[in-house]
Amino acid sequence: MVRIRFGSSAALVFALAALVSGQDKKDPPKADPKPTDPKVDGKRFETRFDFDKKTKFYQESTTTLTQVIKVQGQDLTQTQRSTFFFEWTPVKLEGDKAFVKQRVEGVQMTIDISGNQINYDSTKGDTPTAGNPGLTEFFKKLTGAEFTAVIEKGVKVVEVQGKADFIKNLATGSPQMETLLSKILTDDALRDMCDPTLKLVPEDGPKKVGDTWTRKGTINLGPIGTYTVTYNFKYAGVEKDLDKIEVETKLEYAAPKKDDPNAGGLLFRINDGKLGINPDKPAKGVIMYDPKAGRVASAEITINLKGELTVAIGGTDTKVELLQEQKTTVKTSDASLLPVKK
Repeated sequence: MVRIRFGSSAALVFALAALVSGQDKKDPPKADPKPTDPKVDGKRFETRFDFDKKTKFYQESTTTLTQVIKVQGQDLTQTQRSTFFFEWTPVKLEGDKAFVKQRVEGVQMTIDISGNQINYDSTKGDTPTAGNPGLTEFFKKLTGAEFTAVIEKGVKVVEVQGKADFIKNLATGSPQMETLLSKILTDDALRDMCDPTLKLVPEDGPKKVGDTWTRKGTINLGPIGTYTVTYNFKYAGVEKDLDKIEVETKLEYAAPKKDDPNAGGLLFRINDGKLGINPDKPAKGVIMYDPKAGRVASAEITINLKGELTVAIGGTDTKVELLQEQKTTVKTSDASLLPVKK
C-alpha cells in the first residue's frame, strides 16, 4: 500500500522514499509410485495461481523501514513499521483473465520521525492516533478499501478496478487532495500493490532446479518519479513440500521530467536524482510457493537503497542524501490473520 504523510516539509521529504519489490537410469524395480524430489530428478517448478476454485485466502504483509536522510549537513532519521491484513476473493474467470477482489481487513502503523511518534492500529477499535489525532480518519479510510485485480493468464495484473472510488474516499471532499492522490496513486502503483503473484510466474514455461528467469516492470509514481525494477529469480528446490525461489532485485530511478504535468502538487519538487540498490548490500529474498494451494505461502525480501536527490523546497534546490533499508515479509493463510481483539 502506498503511504502518504502530511505535515512539515521535512516530513514530506521523508515520504519520498517511503512511497518510493540427469543421466539416463535403468528402470527401477516395480513399486508403488512415490513423490519425487526435484533436487534429485530435475522436477520442474510450474507456477499455477489457482483462482478458479473461488476460495478466499488471506495475507499479512509487514514492512519495516529505516531511513537516514542527510539535508544540509543534518541527519534526519525515520523508522516505520506497517502491517496490512488482506482478504483475497476470486470473483470470476473470463477467458484467460481472473478477477480477484482484494480487501484491506486491517492496518497497523508505527512511524517515528526524529523522535516524533505516530501510532495507529485498526485492530484495536476506534482508537485515536497517538502523536497526530488528525491522521486517525485517514488511516481508518484505508481499512475496508477494496480493489479488483484483473490477472491475465495467472501471470500479471493488467488492470485494477476501484481506484476512483478509493481516491475519492481518501480525499474526504478536498479537490486539492483528490488531485494529489490521483497523481501519486498511479495505475502502475496500484497494479504493483494488487499483485498476489509477487511477479513470481515465469513467462517462458516451467523451470527445473537451478534455472533462472527475469521479470521486469516500471512503476510511475507521478511527482515522486519512476522506478524500473528487475526481479531475478532462481528455483532452489523443495523445502517441506513448498517450492523455494530465491530472488534478487535491481532498481533504477528516474526523477520526474520537468515538462511532466504530474510532476507538481507536493510541497517539494524532485528535479534530479540517482537512487538505486546499495552496492554494498544486494537486495535478496526468498519466496515459498505452495503448489497444492496454487499461491505464495510466504516471502521475505530485504532491499537497501542508496542515493542522492536534488529537491526544490520553497524554490531553493537542496541536496538530499538517502540511505534506506526496507524488509518486507508476507504470510498467507486459509483463515484471517487479523489479531484477535481483546
